[in-house]
Amino acid sequence: MGNKEARWSDFLAPKYWLIWLSIGLLRLICALPYRWGLSIGKYLGRALYRLMKTRRHITRVNIQLCFPELSPQEQQQRIKEVFENNGIGLIETGWAYWKDERFFRQRTEFHNFDLLDRALDKGHGVILMGWHFSCLDLAGLLFSLHGKPCSTLYRQHDNPMLEWFFTQGRQRFSFPVERQKTRQMLRAMRKNHCIWYAPDQDLGRKNATFAPFFGHPAATTLATTKMHSLNGSPLIKLDCWRKPDNSGYILECSEVTGFPSGSEEVDATLINQAIEAGIRKAPSQYMWVHKRFKTQPKKIKNKYRI
Repeated sequence: MGNKEARWSDFLAPKYWLIWLSIGLLRLICALPYRWGLSIGKYLGRALYRLMKTRRHITRVNIQLCFPELSPQEQQQRIKEVFENNGIGLIETGWAYWKDERFFRQRTEFHNFDLLDRALDKGHGVILMGWHFSCLDLAGLLFSLHGKPCSTLYRQHDNPMLEWFFTQGRQRFSFPVERQKTRQMLRAMRKNHCIWYAPDQDLGRKNATFAPFFGHPAATTLATTKMHSLNGSPLIKLDCWRKPDNSGYILECSEVTGFPSGSEEVDATLINQAIEAGIRKAPSQYMWVHKRFKTQPKKIKNKYRI
């Protein structure tokens, strides 16, 4: 079922009732005061930590690999914080779809957005490179407060109702584009739109190279360089994180120094270095629950094997 044809009435079968219940609960929580939502999200994350054994193992492996300087006790604390932030991220997704944007205007700081404005002045659109932080969808709403049109590249969800739900929600602040639709993406670039794209997940060996990520080889897509070659669109990195005191959010633009380098492999290394620098600003707010090191060079064993 395609996104454009789907309607809420297409998902009334009993197999979708649990999803409707979850959406309803999320909508109710989002109507509560901000601090309540943060607390509920935190406790939800703690529950997920206990229930999701596999994701807990994946997160532990990632934290041990990427933060060897931490003591075992500090690593364990960070793992718990990752789950707490992912729980809060679920609430933030609801806020992105339903909460009054005026609430966030006075709670959001925009840093170095003059870089973005100058890049857009060139008239070729901008590749707005992000990464999978816990407040992912909320960052889209916050970015829209700056007033720049943005298309969001995403991978289509396997569940048709969730695909409909996320697409409808994101249309509030962006133009969702399925990542395989190259022509649609190119049209947006030629309209001088920002194209939000996150090249930080392991998509396998195809169209990828191995580049260091926190000191370990990680399958890194070459699509960022290919996107740039389509329209000459400059690359701007967008970091977003919740302030340590939970009083609001920071969005920060920066350049990826040296990109494009003329080499896809070198570009991949530059991109991973830039993403790593962003993650280090709030490491517990990154989605370490994903297998970032799933694909490895042939002589390196599976890092997630129990």
